[in-house]
Amino acid sequence: MYFKVNQKKKMKNILMIVTSHKRLENTENSTGLWIGEFTDPYYEFKKAGFTIDVASPKGGKPPIDPMSELTENITSSNRKFQKDEHAQQALYNSLKLEDVSTIDYDAVFFPGGHGPMFDLAKNETSGRLILDFLKQNKPVAAVCHGPAALIKAAEIDPSILKGKRVTGFSNTEEKLSLKIDNIPYTLENKLKELGGDYHSASAPFLSHVEVDGLLITGQNPLSAGPTAKALIEALKV
Repeated sequence: MYFKVNQKKKMKNILMIVTSHKRLENTENSTGLWIGEFTDPYYEFKKAGFTIDVASPKGGKPPIDPMSELTENITSSNRKFQKDEHAQQALYNSLKLEDVSTIDYDAVFFPGGHGPMFDLAKNETSGRLILDFLKQNKPVAAVCHGPAALIKAAEIDPSILKGKRVTGFSNTEEKLSLKIDNIPYTLENKLKELGGDYHSASAPFLSHVEVDGLLITGQNPLSAGPTAKALIEALKV
């Protein structure tokens, strides 16, 4: 007689990598992580039953873009985060990038804010982590300015972006956000320069997600939750 053994599915572990950079160029205004691009995906992953670790180049509490905390930019997940001590502890005590390993995670997610354009775009550890995830057949997802992290990875291995459908904060959105004079490049142009097949929504600030194999990218803050959902779907395969 054979007895069926109930086996629980292995819980998925997600690594979220956020920026440690807070200074824009040619202005006293600060930047950092766009908080909704962390909280929207964070709660999508939680709802799916995933465990989450947060890491950043410097570790500890990342800078939060003050614009993302204004009333008009607050989402329901932001409000939930404000009362969630466990989520706050995860974000405000982020691990150092150098202390994490792809072996411990099933996927990686990069939230945006302008910060990643300055530090993650140049960070060797971040770039090699991305390549390791891809080599291990694990998805890499990023939203808004988070795809700037792909720049260093593509400099190390140009094949990861060549001909791949990608998106990220568009040139038009950058102009409309009035930050184009405060950044070293536009993400749309940089992704194209690195061989990416860039696509965007039919109008600025509409949600838009691109999935090309293991690479999942979202265009703007409104795309954060949908990008997380696309990653969750990818992990079901």
